[in-house]
Amino acid sequence: MKTIEWVDNSLKLIDQRKIPNELSYVYCTKYQDVIEAIDNMTVRGAPAIGVAAAFAMALADINGENLEKAAEDIKSSRPTAINLFWAVDRVYNSDNTLDEALKIYSEDVETNLAIGQYGSSIIDEGDTILTHCNAGALACTEYGTALGVIRSAFSEGKDINVICDETRPRGQGARLSVWELQEEGIPVKLIPDVASGYLMSLGKIDKVIIGADRVAKGGIVNKIGSLLVGLAANNFNIPFYVAAPFSTFDKDNSIFDTEIEERSQYEVTHYGGCRICPENTEVINPAFDIVPNNLITGIITEEGIIDPIK
Repeated sequence: MKTIEWVDNSLKLIDQRKIPNELSYVYCTKYQDVIEAIDNMTVRGAPAIGVAAAFAMALADINGENLEKAAEDIKSSRPTAINLFWAVDRVYNSDNTLDEALKIYSEDVETNLAIGQYGSSIIDEGDTILTHCNAGALACTEYGTALGVIRSAFSEGKDINVICDETRPRGQGARLSVWELQEEGIPVKLIPDVASGYLMSLGKIDKVIIGADRVAKGGIVNKIGSLLVGLAANNFNIPFYVAAPFSTFDKDNSIFDTEIEERSQYEVTHYGGCRICPENTEVINPAFDIVPNNLITGIITEEGIIDPIK
């Protein structure tokens, strides 16, 4: 599955807002189209956002736009995902924007495969693995980080089961991760977000593997709800792993200085287009939270499994 493709001087994206009910595509011919796709979550997931941002810079160059302005505009679309900033700067400082964007794309595929191979070593026969949000092919270019680890273990013939929590408010676990795993025949069950701690208390979860939008000194930033999963796993002595490429690392800064994106209240007040709370309800809707180092067993990278950044 290719989440992102460069086709005839345009960027082809799977429209993730419509999965699992429909598999359709959006074509971006201007860098502003990519910004809109990132903002409305047509494309999402830190690695995928980075690759999309790289191609947005290439589109700006092809269309004769001011690259400095384009870079500033693209960076403003999602403040939390460090991959976006990394990719924009890399393309901006390159000799050929399109060649560099294509290189970033191919590197993402290779990186995900390596993460999967290293990560599969921590999965044992018969494991049940909990994952939060979607860190699969849809969050990258083709393979995935956290789900890439699961894919690798399954392809090696290991008898595993996966539990996806729904990941409110946008349901990336329910809509995207379950869909990906079902497409590949990997055994998966869906649970409400609030059920993971209970299942851990019953001994029904062996490991947790999630992705990350930023890895920095002191911990990681990932989809809202990750902290609660980490706290529950720590309480019940369940290994809690993060799968993330080095493009997600921000080694010079504290994770606690990260700007956490606040998204539309509509995502919380409505579900499936239907209002689920009284009119005029006040909402707090952070898109991410912080998981500190003491809750993290290890970080699975393309170069091996490492300790969190201190």
